[in-house]
Amino acid sequence: MPGEPIIIKGKKKSGFLDKVKELLPEGGNLNLCLTCGACSSGCPATGLEDMDPRKFLRMAALGMDKEILSTPWVWMCTMCQRCIYVCPMQIDISQLVYNARAAWPREERPKGILGSCDMALRNDSCSAMGTSEEDFKFVVEDVLEEYQEAQPEFKDMEAPIDKQGAEFFLNQNSREPVTEPDELVPLWKILHLAGVDWTYGNKGWAAENYCMFLADDQAWEHITRITAKQADDLGCKIFLNTE
Repeated sequence: MPGEPIIIKGKKKSGFLDKVKELLPEGGNLNLCLTCGACSSGCPATGLEDMDPRKFLRMAALGMDKEILSTPWVWMCTMCQRCIYVCPMQIDISQLVYNARAAWPREERPKGILGSCDMALRNDSCSAMGTSEEDFKFVVEDVLEEYQEAQPEFKDMEAPIDKQGAEFFLNQNSREPVTEPDELVPLWKILHLAGVDWTYGNKGWAAENYCMFLADDQAWEHITRITAKQADDLGCKIFLNTE
């Protein structure tokens, strides 16, 4: 039941902790924890599932593998890294959480994140909504034409796709072209008024990467490489991630 004390019967040997120590510099500095609570005070997930970063860290240090590798709290962490920022000992708690996620059988990970990752792998747009390159191009061109006609002051505004040699390679949350296409426009206006030389890519235009949050390293890398290659192929100097 929530609120019940955790009973420790001596320190256990931890396979999970041994793995983490192999991956992180200085074993992730887990033994340097001062139990000051700074990590928990700034964490948006503190209190959910009766868990917080400090408790999670101590459970890992004490070898409580079963609890660490089964708590749904790890999927509530936003990976924002506030815990590292405020920790006086710079303990990488978010990396610890990431490795706990990766230890879950893939099919048992949250269905929303899992489905979005798998959807993004279906085509080179990398869209978690499954939007194809062709559909994205159609939406962008249609919305651009509508606003150029409705607002004459923006008749010269552009929303280029695959513009060779553009300075900025811009990506886009893949939900907006599908459900909220008008939300594409404010950023276009800002870039237009600022005189920015930018482009979308027909491939790798989706900004979010659910495979990262799923702790699927191979899929995460696959999506990132598609986006990076498209930016390189277009000769862009700066990759502007809107997420």
